[in-house]
Amino acid sequence: MRSTPRDIFLHFLNIFTFYISVISFITLFIQYVNVLFPDTLNFYYTGITDAIRLSSSVLLVAVPVYLLTCWLLGRDLKKNIGKRGLRLRKSLIYFTLFLAAVAMIIDLITLVNNFLSGELTSRFFLKTLVVLAVAAAVFGYYVWDLKRKDQESSKVPKTLGWVVALTVLASVFGGFLIVGTPAAQRERRFDEQRIANLQTIQNEIINYWIQKETLPAKLGEMENSISGFAVPQDPQSEDPYEYNILSDFSFELCAEFKTSSKDFGDAYQASKYGLFQQNWQHETGRTCFERTIDPELYKENGQLKSPILERY
Repeated sequence: MRSTPRDIFLHFLNIFTFYISVISFITLFIQYVNVLFPDTLNFYYTGITDAIRLSSSVLLVAVPVYLLTCWLLGRDLKKNIGKRGLRLRKSLIYFTLFLAAVAMIIDLITLVNNFLSGELTSRFFLKTLVVLAVAAAVFGYYVWDLKRKDQESSKVPKTLGWVVALTVLASVFGGFLIVGTPAAQRERRFDEQRIANLQTIQNEIINYWIQKETLPAKLGEMENSISGFAVPQDPQSEDPYEYNILSDFSFELCAEFKTSSKDFGDAYQASKYGLFQQNWQHETGRTCFERTIDPELYKENGQLKSPILERY
């Protein structure tokens, strides 16, 4: 029996959505491991949340399409048992088995190599386990599918379909518990932008003081049509940031935050602000950052030398 255009379309759509679903599922759980077991020296929270959002989006779209094509193919196989022997179908299954076997072999080699190197950490072991478990599940299912008889009617595919659907929904929902809902992540990104704006304003204030030896009376005095600098505003409310002069060399910058930086974890703090910029930690609500300029430290050859270390 030869493959029809419909067979080719369904089989390729089925295998494509299957591959991207598997890759996204593995990526999703690897990012969960990164959040639960952070590495302070290699932790990028924004990149992690972006990967989680993308993987979740792929799963929520691709998995239903995959299950639909599985159902259509399964219904077609019941009507035309001879299609189980289609070269196209068997070629795609064996290619998938090959990829799953290669993934397991590479995964185990990496695991043994890290074990012998004494670098078998919990986070690495869990990532390896995720890849191995998914690859083994894929390999086991398709081996079973090849071995079952043509006339055999089994409820396994239908049961696995429900298991896959529920697992995907639980995995995506678990992401909300680990990294927060989309609304919470949006509030967090707004707060990140607020910190970036305050850092920009702080640097401009110091540059202003270096040039004029006095603090600006208000933030608007720093705007410059030639350099193009305009004082940033709150990205959400578009209100101006609060600026107060405390003394000849001291000032404070205040903003309204929607989240607390302490909720993000130590690894996030170290990666987001750096070892010398951890003085931007904030609570939910109005938070002020007090800064004091050291003339001997900041005014040398008319250049800004190093970041400000102060409290809030």
